[in-house]
Amino acid sequence: MIQPQGIIFDFDGVLVDTEWAIFSSWADLYAREGQQLSLRDYSACLGAGYSGWDPARHLEQLTGKSFDWAQENAARHDRIDAELSHQSLMPGAAELLDWCRRMGIGITIASSSSRHWVSGWLKRLGVAHYFPRIFCRTDGYPVKPDPALFLAARNYLNLPAEACLVIEDTENGIRAARHAGIPCLAVPNRLTALCDLSQADYHADSLTAFLDALKTR
Repeated sequence: MIQPQGIIFDFDGVLVDTEWAIFSSWADLYAREGQQLSLRDYSACLGAGYSGWDPARHLEQLTGKSFDWAQENAARHDRIDAELSHQSLMPGAAELLDWCRRMGIGITIASSSSRHWVSGWLKRLGVAHYFPRIFCRTDGYPVKPDPALFLAARNYLNLPAEACLVIEDTENGIRAARHAGIPCLAVPNRLTALCDLSQADYHADSLTAFLDALKTR
């Protein structure tokens, strides 16, 4: 494990466990229509949004039906909000952020989610002050696996790629880090633990385990 001078965090699934609730909302909608949403199919959009693989379009193809997506998505979002209403940071995240600040390690976020989503969570959880700059899809960057988000984050940190570390939980995120030439640590969550994260340079079971490893160097 390298000792990074800067860390670029993915958001969903790395700092907050949001991905399971989002996947479940789609899986239940598929089940309502007599269909099954496999993780293998859904993993194509993990970390990348729906620009490459869209579960809504896929469901229409499976059923041959059209849906009122404004109504369906509003219902899904209500369910997601309810499920995540008491969600906190991932284990070890608060301690890692504090340690980075004390050690002078630069940090930022590069996410394929919207700025509204990421900023809202950072404020809700009281950690927005750790991130004076974040980089999101709605800032005009193409989503992962395109490396643009990570390249912008690295430029902000003003560090060479080899001095940085990306923390990711998805195949698309790991591919984006590799395209950007930045070392990547895979930290799976309860959803992406079922995905192939073998292309990452490093692996840790949790942010707590990663922090423990940093402290022993």
